Amino acid sequence: MNEQLNEAPCGFFTLSEEDTILSVNQTLLKILGHGHEEMEGQHINFILSASAILFHQLYLVPLIKLENHIEEIYISLKSADGEEIPVLLNAVRRERDGRTIIECVVILMRKRNELENELLLAKKEAMTALHAKNMAYADLENAHETVKMQKEKLIELNGKNEKYKMETEREMELAKKIQEALLPVPISNEHLEIQAYYKGANQLSGDLYGFYQIDAHRFGLILLDVMGHGLSSALITMSLHSIFQRLILKGSEVGAVMKELDDLLHSLFNNTSETSYYCTAVYLLIDTDKKEIRYINAGHPPVVLQDVNGTQYHLHSNRPPLGMFEGISFTTTAITYNKDSSLFLYTDGVEEPLGSDQLCSLIKNHSKAPLSTLKQEIMESLRNGKNLDSCKDDQCFILVKLN
Repeated sequence: MNEQLNEAPCGFFTLSEEDTILSVNQTLLKILGHGHEEMEGQHINFILSASAILFHQLYLVPLIKLENHIEEIYISLKSADGEEIPVLLNAVRRERDGRTIIECVVILMRKRNELENELLLAKKEAMTALHAKNMAYADLENAHETVKMQKEKLIELNGKNEKYKMETEREMELAKKIQEALLPVPISNEHLEIQAYYKGANQLSGDLYGFYQIDAHRFGLILLDVMGHGLSSALITMSLHSIFQRLILKGSEVGAVMKELDDLLHSLFNNTSETSYYCTAVYLLIDTDKKEIRYINAGHPPVVLQDVNGTQYHLHSNRPPLGMFEGISFTTTAITYNKDSSLFLYTDGVEEPLGSDQLCSLIKNHSKAPLSTLKQEIMESLRNGKNLDSCKDDQCFILVKLN
């Protein structure tokens, strides 16, 4: 690293594609209180705060891979003594000497907070001066000039905040596209047909589903609903997605899938009441050769299983929601089904505006109709639901036809 870059008035470091710190300049070392030998070779998580670790894994990594650069992202670094240091991060991904590296620049943000405090204090002092009966004319003029200067700074700061708001909205839209890209495409083959519907209450959703063909006769279906909705819930669902997709595709047992998801939620938040999250979830492992369904329902609305005659069975919750209690055992329940049966999985955002009775009636009345027709009927009912105005939750459902 050349001397100018090493002593630059901003922090600079480089990362490998595996997020290993390759180099770091002297400025950043002084900011964080580390030495070269402590930082180089470490994973990026070594200098990130707890919140920044999650944000980096679920948002920054996909973003740099998608756009090859990051501009003015606000995160917190962790110093050697544990202090959280607010910074703006800029990064670019490029090829150098036959390998991919990520160059990062960080700029301290402490002055911004100080400036806002100064503006508020100056305004208060100016108002006091204007109403003081015995203030001299010269003092009033000086106070007026101070207010004018601070107002100009405030206007400038408001402009920057508006720009930041627009950039945040753009980044939220990008995060929405990343989240939607995780959703699987419908499945249709000689064994079964699967279709799904997904609509977030906000720009980002706390609902997520996945269905995968494991081998010639086995299919895995999972549906999760993280507490709340919006950015925080969406980040949790994206974190859970990488776990359940890997486990399902390698054919893991139903209990093993749910336990690892439960362990992840506990490890993310260390079970602190201020930050803990839980989610309801249901996972079904379908064997079309044996005509058997092995499942665990963790606090989720019951799955509706309907046979060819229209008789309906409900796969009720048999475990508490994931992330709620530690040390829970996940025991699998197994049931068999007949040819031409169907399944309906849904989140409470679908049940609340319609009610479980109306949902079950819709499924029974369209037992002979194509899945696409039933899907449209449920969507239309959701749009016209009596309780639609009071329901502000994410909406998601999955329809399965078992041939």
